[in-house]
Amino acid sequence: MVTGGNGAASVTISPVTISPVVGKGDLAAFIDIAFRLNASDPAWVPPLRAEVKELLTPGKNPFFEHADVQLFLARRGAVVVGRISAHIDHLAIAMPPEQGMGPGTGNWGMLEAEDREVSDALIAVAEDWLRQKGMTRVLAPLSMSIWDEPGLLIKGHDHSPMVMMGHHLPHYQDWIEGEGYAPAKLLLTYDLDITKPFPPLIQRIVASGEKNAKIKVRRVDLKNFDAEASTILHILNDAWADNWGFVPITDSEIAYVGKKLKPLVREDLVMIAELEGEPVAFMMTLPDANQPIKAIKGKLFPFGFIKLLWWLRKPTDAAVRVPLMGVVKRLQSSRLASQLAFMMIEYIKRETIANYNGKRAEIGWILDDNQGMVAIADAIGSKINREYMIYEKPL
Repeated sequence: MVTGGNGAASVTISPVTISPVVGKGDLAAFIDIAFRLNASDPAWVPPLRAEVKELLTPGKNPFFEHADVQLFLARRGAVVVGRISAHIDHLAIAMPPEQGMGPGTGNWGMLEAEDREVSDALIAVAEDWLRQKGMTRVLAPLSMSIWDEPGLLIKGHDHSPMVMMGHHLPHYQDWIEGEGYAPAKLLLTYDLDITKPFPPLIQRIVASGEKNAKIKVRRVDLKNFDAEASTILHILNDAWADNWGFVPITDSEIAYVGKKLKPLVREDLVMIAELEGEPVAFMMTLPDANQPIKAIKGKLFPFGFIKLLWWLRKPTDAAVRVPLMGVVKRLQSSRLASQLAFMMIEYIKRETIANYNGKRAEIGWILDDNQGMVAIADAIGSKINREYMIYEKPL
């Protein structure tokens, strides 16, 4: 065993060598291996390389302000054949264990492997790194924060993911479960045909809310983008505080996410619901930028940037994704919570059809045991089209 950079170890498991990522060359190789291993999958959407690099760079991604992270590469000889990230989120381990995280819980993610031998070696090294850091349990895969791309795709491999969603090769499920990982939590994504009207009951609930003078559902104001982003993410922190897997979003992460999402945000696709003038709920919907990103194969230059920028100016025939919505905790047990949700969904549905010629939407992720959100998804006629599993294992 030879000590590598940052105190991590290089471990040789013949004929696979696992080494910590050190320097720009290794980081580039860490990013590139995903492109090679997924190139033959027609459903895979190549990420923007610049975004992946930013995600993995301390000083740019504020996740590093409260997390220890180590990236590893697998090689056979000089050829890179896999990668994995191992991380400890100190905000996550401070959470109550009954909420999924808690003391002693580390994570790994971003797994890509040429074959099972490589996958086994990478997982073993990630586990060893976590164990040396005092962790006693793993929740995985998380790439890297719970707010980024949680879980492994186990259903829905036949179609491309929408913006900011993960996509993984089918055989990874057997490889991970073969290493002793058991299901911890199932995350669901729902597909919705927005060209169809909602059932009469939902229409009546929306109409009733529109007559209530105390309720106002408004578009987000992009002229005050930073303030609106702060309002949304503070509602989110309150609304999701008791959810499984919840980790608070820091102020620097609020600013980072706001900057990252700004090119995608449309005033007519993000709604804030107010009750007697107080913001109490929100629904964030994003046009599916994976449509143009897939076409440029993750390359912004020389012409990809122009194509992406042109599409972002006015998305057409755009599917949309609802990655986040929430109602403040004090209202969650009331009928008003579902009424506000139905109103926001209906308003955004109308805007998507009228302004973007949209025909479908995806809602998710939703925890499979989140009865309120599952009931809302069922009530509007959406159907599960993708499933992601977060696994756990004692160390």
